[in-house]
Amino acid sequence: MAEKKEKKNPFTPSFGSVPPLMAGRATLIADYIHGLGNGPGDPNYASILIGARGCGKTALLTKIATEVGQYGWIAAEVASGPGLLEDILERTAGSGREFLEQPARSHITSVSAAGMGIARSFQPDKTGNWRTQMNKMLDQLAVQDVGLLISVDEVDAADPELHQLVTNFQFFVREGRKVALLLAGLPQNVSELLQNKTISFLRRAYQHHLGSVPLFDVRETMQKTVEISEREVLDPELEVMAAATGGYPFLIQLIGYHVWRQSPEQERISAEDVKRGIAFAKGMMDQMIFDTTVKELSEGDLKFLLAMLPDEAGSTTAEIAKRMGVTTNYAGQYRRRLIEQGIIEDMERGRLDFAIPMLREYLEEKSVE
Repeated sequence: MAEKKEKKNPFTPSFGSVPPLMAGRATLIADYIHGLGNGPGDPNYASILIGARGCGKTALLTKIATEVGQYGWIAAEVASGPGLLEDILERTAGSGREFLEQPARSHITSVSAAGMGIARSFQPDKTGNWRTQMNKMLDQLAVQDVGLLISVDEVDAADPELHQLVTNFQFFVREGRKVALLLAGLPQNVSELLQNKTISFLRRAYQHHLGSVPLFDVRETMQKTVEISEREVLDPELEVMAAATGGYPFLIQLIGYHVWRQSPEQERISAEDVKRGIAFAKGMMDQMIFDTTVKELSEGDLKFLLAMLPDEAGSTTAEIAKRMGVTTNYAGQYRRRLIEQGIIEDMERGRLDFAIPMLREYLEEKSVE
């Protein structure tokens, strides 16, 4: 008798992993690819994905890089940091190997006296500065009408090589080259980058603020993802799962993963599976998102957030300022900072609430420890 094949968990809560189904981003992806098809001059050629941790920036970068391959583009996917420019050269050469002339990869450096041995060093044949080297590859790509997408994750406003990239990208734009620049970063890091006067060009980039996903999209995505593994989840359980995510992309995968793994041998996900899975996901959010996020906050930022805790229906800046013992204008500075970081958000009638699901519960628990 054939052994029954174990079902594989279809949810992917590891950072940067592209889920089998991506909730709420289909329109953004379609608009972006349409923009690239428009040709140089379209605002999508210089774009920035902005969002808090766990909003799916890295997964979206990877998804877009994969999708553009179907439309005559190649992608150089890199992250901000030392060696950024060199990495772009290497990724471009690797992604475009079928379209680019391959330089000699080895050179004879010595021959033994007896003529019996040859030593070779393997090095790429590179001449000229970074822009010159890029132009050589871009010229070859242009002959075959192939575009290049340069995607940079985790932008760092203090990265000098990122500044060089943006400066050189301006020349690619002026020359009408088929090159697109797609950056992604935390709101505060992007804000600091855009304030740099030496690369003010970037302020005209198309900014995509990645907020929460509508719950109807979450429900549909979670249901279809469960069905990929030939299991099912009924509406009552699906409603609880979707509501617990708060539309937060990382939680969609994290809750789905832990709910699914509670009873993988069962065809149907139960209410108990959902209850236990959400509890596991909450613990993981504390470790993977909240501990790091809170450590990066200033003392004033944290006081502002703690002053929001008594208000379940949202807080006004005046109420928060009173609890902090400061003026409304002073509290407003922290309000702006926290909104920029994607930690809180404006609601109706001037009230503020937490933008990241489960953060309120995390702070409540920490404040009584």
